[in-house]
Amino acid sequence: MTLLPADLELSVQRALEEDIGSGDLSAALIAPTRQLRAHILAREPGVLCGRPYAEAVFRHCSSEIHCHWRVAEGMELAADTVLCELEGPAAPLLTAERTALNFLQLLSGTATRVRQHVRLLEGLPARLLDTRKTLPGLRLAQKYAVRTGGGHNHRLGLFDGILIKENHIAAIGGIGPALRAARALVPALTRIEIEVENLDQLEEALAERADMILLDNFSLADLRRAVELVQGRVPLEASGNLGLHNLREVAATGVDYLSVGSLTRDVQSLDLSLRYRD
Repeated sequence: MTLLPADLELSVQRALEEDIGSGDLSAALIAPTRQLRAHILAREPGVLCGRPYAEAVFRHCSSEIHCHWRVAEGMELAADTVLCELEGPAAPLLTAERTALNFLQLLSGTATRVRQHVRLLEGLPARLLDTRKTLPGLRLAQKYAVRTGGGHNHRLGLFDGILIKENHIAAIGGIGPALRAARALVPALTRIEIEVENLDQLEEALAERADMILLDNFSLADLRRAVELVQGRVPLEASGNLGLHNLREVAATGVDYLSVGSLTRDVQSLDLSLRYRD
């Protein structure tokens, strides 16, 4: 089971505060005793993600809203699939509708995109990684969607690993000084990864005992040379302009990881709707 984000309840609370503010003026028109039944429908194929977020939204709006899911988290959906049946007081159901759908559509869209990429890697050992190119305030939610879709998280943030990139190297004065400074600064078990842009830099990073090396915008030929040069001594991550158009070809060079920023950067929500049934 995919571990739920630690900030789930806080994310839901903030989203509801953003939408409701001082009160839902439209829902105030509805009699408190009015009850409704509804269902959430997928209008296009995809992967369901975000059930815990939707449940939290409904729970925050009313403990009397009941969710009966027909589809498990992470399952693939056909168009016109009923995902969930809802019943409860009409006013809080209407208040919760948009925020619940926003979470479901965003996270399902992300998980769907990830699953498309993961399929391209079937039969190959390389793993798909996400990046820090996420929507502000929703990083843990999007990274949860990546895991639900079958991908893997790189760093959650700047605090849980060192990735020395081109600008760090320029600011510090070279690959060697950057790696030596990192080793002097962080605890022994902290992974230190460094970005390189050519084979000469790769050899320098190997000599300085990097724990992991990111190959930035390498050609296919240079990726194959890098794999031969490293011979499994450290994990290699390919990055730069990766997507559905070239992912399997890059993975076939023998690299260990492929990081794709568009998984969480280019957001395309899954088309879902909530329909009421009297």
